[in-house]
Amino acid sequence: MIPGSNRDHPTFLRSFGYAFEGFRTAVTTERNIKVQLFVGVLAVIAGIVLKIDALSWVLIVLCIGLVLFAELVNTSIEAIVDLATQELHPLAKRAKDIAAASVFTLSITAAIVGIIVFARALVLL
Repeated sequence: MIPGSNRDHPTFLRSFGYAFEGFRTAVTTERNIKVQLFVGVLAVIAGIVLKIDALSWVLIVLCIGLVLFAELVNTSIEAIVDLATQELHPLAKRAKDIAAASVFTLSITAAIVGIIVFARALVLL
């Protein structure tokens, strides 16, 4: 619902449509999400090849989902900042840099989890 409007909320199904549209837009316009999807697919392939256990799958899927989530939030923050100002404002830079740092931090954490999971799987072969 748009603040100040009399329009009703979209239907539950229409809300899913908006979410898919947002995901498609991010994938078609953002390089980093494409890279993260590619790395996620590689992690799934590695999990299949190494026949990781159920708990390891939970960790890998959770890490993939969290990294994608963080990138989507980062992308939306960047869009909002760009909408708010076209100037090179120090606070705009700060907001964008911190949002990017959150994705970076989570990506490093996910990589460490992946190394642990796949190293363990290789040792157990």
